[in-house]
Amino acid sequence: MRSWMYYCSSKFLIQLLCLLCLNLNCFAFLEATVSPSTGPRVKPSYRFGRTFLGLDKCNACIGTSICKKFFKEEIRFDSWLSSHLKLPPIYLSCYTGNYTDDTKSWRPVEISRLTTKYQHDQSDKRICTSLTHTKSCSIEHALWKTERFQKWLKAKRLTLPLVQGLYTPMLRCPSQRLLDRIVRRYAEVPDAGSVYMDHFTERDKLRLLYTLSVNTHPIILQIFPGAEGWPFPKYLGSCGRLVVTTSTRPLNEFFGVSSDVAADLALQLLAIIDSMRNNDLNYFFFFSHVDADTFGVFNNGHLFIRDASTLGVIDKKEGSQLMDDQPEHKDIFSCLVADCQSVLPSCASIKQTQNLLMVCKELLPKLLKETFLPPLQEQIDSALSTCADNSHSDQEIITAAEALAEILKPLQICDARFAYRYPDCKYSVIS
Repeated sequence: MRSWMYYCSSKFLIQLLCLLCLNLNCFAFLEATVSPSTGPRVKPSYRFGRTFLGLDKCNACIGTSICKKFFKEEIRFDSWLSSHLKLPPIYLSCYTGNYTDDTKSWRPVEISRLTTKYQHDQSDKRICTSLTHTKSCSIEHALWKTERFQKWLKAKRLTLPLVQGLYTPMLRCPSQRLLDRIVRRYAEVPDAGSVYMDHFTERDKLRLLYTLSVNTHPIILQIFPGAEGWPFPKYLGSCGRLVVTTSTRPLNEFFGVSSDVAADLALQLLAIIDSMRNNDLNYFFFFSHVDADTFGVFNNGHLFIRDASTLGVIDKKEGSQLMDDQPEHKDIFSCLVADCQSVLPSCASIKQTQNLLMVCKELLPKLLKETFLPPLQEQIDSALSTCADNSHSDQEIITAAEALAEILKPLQICDARFAYRYPDCKYSVIS
């Protein structure tokens, strides 16, 4: 009798528990109370909102090449290291995360938007009001009907008239050789290795046009990859309006470091600026703007261009084939993020020393000033002063930068802290 009552009580408690769980949707509670030996834990599923990724605006977006990594949780935001995984705030323009190919080893990545969420929203509103005269619309369909994109649909090759009037710095002074390189190396389509866009779908063309109109940072990373020696982080892919690249620490985190680290970073910075003017492909890369976020440092101490959005490219081999005195063709693509009423400087007005002037004025003083003992500090300050002075000739500015490099070279030590060149530096000293 006692055993029967115990059975009934147990059965009643189990039924009551199940009823409560059904009513309160407490599946998570049951999962937590079940012994691990009774069966495998059910892995929770974390769903991305299409709005967060920007997939609701595709194909007016960057691409979809890395979406599977997000959905399979092989790309995780740093906030996902906690027990309750939540998407980070949608209004941020940059996120830190982790990336894996085997679910065992993870490496840091940077997940970023081409512009801020506010700028994207304002751009989308501008598209709707100017093209459909409504407050909201299908961004893709609205851009699809534009005259420019209709020309893109019919084009077999990306030519200069198709990009004329786009305000991104990269396309300010384009050449056909540069445009062909974009098509051949565009990573959001299957690689065909051809200058012709036969392997581009219609949606591929819209994504490329949109990216070129908003921010060419991911395009520069694709066509000038770090694996070939270019000073850029690796492009890992895009999903909607998010771009994933290898992670770097911004240069401003290194202001105030020890003199040996400061000297090493300054020499790397000067070497990058020189390579932007002198390289085997005969391209001249120029900055339209620099700040402390423009450059970043990898974990091994290697300095790279972290943000390529302000980079322009002049073809020293072919030259700019868009004449400055021709009227610009301006349309909605000209005004997605830029003030299309502003007058941009002509290609001919861009000095070969423009990059040196900017870094000597904006970055190197913050890295090098009040870091060394006299009289070395005075020599460094003097070279920086000349290098940052626009009234000097190009040759005087270049000479000052070379003098600065010569001052800093003896301060560059061979140490395991500089992993990007250690232990190679031990064997490269000329006896």
